[in-house]
Amino acid sequence: MKHVLDRPVWSALATRHKALAEGGDLARRYRPSIVPFAATAGDDADSLRALGRLLAPGETAVLVQADEIVLPPQISAISAAPLVQMIAEAPMPAMSDGHIQQLTKGDAAEMLALASLTKPGPFTLEALNLGDFWGIRIGDRLAAMAGERMKQPGYSELSGVCTHPDFRGGGLARLLSVFVAGRIAARGEVPYLHAYESNAAAIRLYETIGFRLRSVMNMAMVQRAG
Repeated sequence: MKHVLDRPVWSALATRHKALAEGGDLARRYRPSIVPFAATAGDDADSLRALGRLLAPGETAVLVQADEIVLPPQISAISAAPLVQMIAEAPMPAMSDGHIQQLTKGDAAEMLALASLTKPGPFTLEALNLGDFWGIRIGDRLAAMAGERMKQPGYSELSGVCTHPDFRGGGLARLLSVFVAGRIAARGEVPYLHAYESNAAAIRLYETIGFRLRSVMNMAMVQRAG
């Protein structure tokens, strides 16, 4: 039996993030203004055709799944990379820290600027629709942040973990990762995350926090022919 996280985008859009979805029973995507992820229910011909119809000519999307990514004829991959999907081995402890502040829509421009600089993954001004985000300010600057992205029954994804280059080396990413993972666990859910397989430093950090490898994943940015 397939694990619910083998197709994390589809599992989220078919359940807890259904209200954020466009599409139908065979292919869905998040509203593009929120995040560019899309997915099919399976790799059968009908699902792949539905994905082709879901994207407008020239439009791009990001696919993530454990299985090899199969594309319909009118869609091609612009780029691809292996990811690791990591899951918390044990319940994460809840913690508090006076330096950590919840981020709001008023912080969205700063959040986007930080994500654009550090590139933790796809990020938009509407990312707060996916879940809570938290940050640490040093002076009047957003020094680091982390939050929640995809959500499936019993799971929530830790995502958007990034630190401004001026403030790296102070353990901010670790602190925020533990904090957000602890909040997810306090709700009775299991935290999980994705990282590029080539990002050895990030993977080591998450291992020290208590995450373990669950699966290697395939990721591709795709585009429908114009």
